Amino acid sequence: MENVLRPLIVVGGSVVLTLLLGWAVDRLLQRTDRRHHETPLWGLLRRCRLPFQFVLCAALLRGSYDQAKITKEHSAGVGQTLSLVLIGATAWLIVRIATAIVESSYARYATSHRDAARVRRVRTQVTLIQRIVIAVVGVVAISAMLLTFPAFKAAGASLLASAGILGIVAGVAAQSTLGNLFAGFQIAFGDMVRIGDTVVVDGEWGTIEEITLTFLAVRTWDDRRITMPVSYFTSKPFENWSRGGSQMSGTVFFHLDHSAPVPLMREKLHDILLDSAAWDGRDWSLAVTDSTPSTMEVRAVVTAKDADDIWTVRVAVREQLLRWLTEQHPYALPRINTATALIAPEDMATSVPDHMLMHNGRAPRTGRG
Repeated sequence: MENVLRPLIVVGGSVVLTLLLGWAVDRLLQRTDRRHHETPLWGLLRRCRLPFQFVLCAALLRGSYDQAKITKEHSAGVGQTLSLVLIGATAWLIVRIATAIVESSYARYATSHRDAARVRRVRTQVTLIQRIVIAVVGVVAISAMLLTFPAFKAAGASLLASAGILGIVAGVAAQSTLGNLFAGFQIAFGDMVRIGDTVVVDGEWGTIEEITLTFLAVRTWDDRRITMPVSYFTSKPFENWSRGGSQMSGTVFFHLDHSAPVPLMREKLHDILLDSAAWDGRDWSLAVTDSTPSTMEVRAVVTAKDADDIWTVRVAVREQLLRWLTEQHPYALPRINTATALIAPEDMATSVPDHMLMHNGRAPRTGRG
């Protein structure tokens, strides 16, 4: 009977104590969050309750399982399992705490700064830092788990002796991966591109949606995702429309007849922009920029606060101006001019070259007939 009650008392007492301490810590964080509502850290730390309870329970069981009088043949296995659970739960708790600190710091920075470009830069950097912390903690936790096995302890010396050769082989084999890894650091801390930036890559227009240590995801205007290695952005040129500010200027070109009413078009453009919520009111213009024998080129310049709004303004101006010209001034639209060919007068036949007379459908003549 004692062999059954003792393990139940040890396990049950550890679980009850874990639940009580977890509840007490959660209540303390909740009260602190209410008092300091301007700091989101305390509310975010409440997400650590579950990993904290796992760490506490595993630590209590690991320290008291000897009191359960488990047989020696099972004692080693139980201790090994509890050690693995404790290491894994500790890594989980560290990751949750680091994530809470990073998210809290970013939230406070975002609320205290109105510069959207700077906020996006900090967001990119803290995201990369968070991923680095998770990767380092994961590697350390897995290494600690493996070292709990006697076989890996014995192999540690030989692995350490061959670390130089393995490092060279791994460096050669993972050259592209390491290149992307260092490129990720360069992008994040070199402020080349940030999450939320509008870019044009390989002719595709889109927004940076995610930046990791090895790849970068671009969300296009039609909701497609283009995944590219981060080394692409450090080795090839690309357009960053959000660099140096999100305000943009856009152009709309019209190819019209020479009789198009340019002053009236300028007034109509102003009316269209006044009715457009996407126009930021900074600037606008309309001018004739080129001319050909059959048409002239009219360019409208508009402005907006970001790339999305400039697209909206451009398509609205193009659509409404073309509809207005079609309805009010159809003669201004480009057209192909045709005319009947004229025959040269009789008195000029002698002075016109023979090949031109043949071109007009007349036989060549040498003089007046």
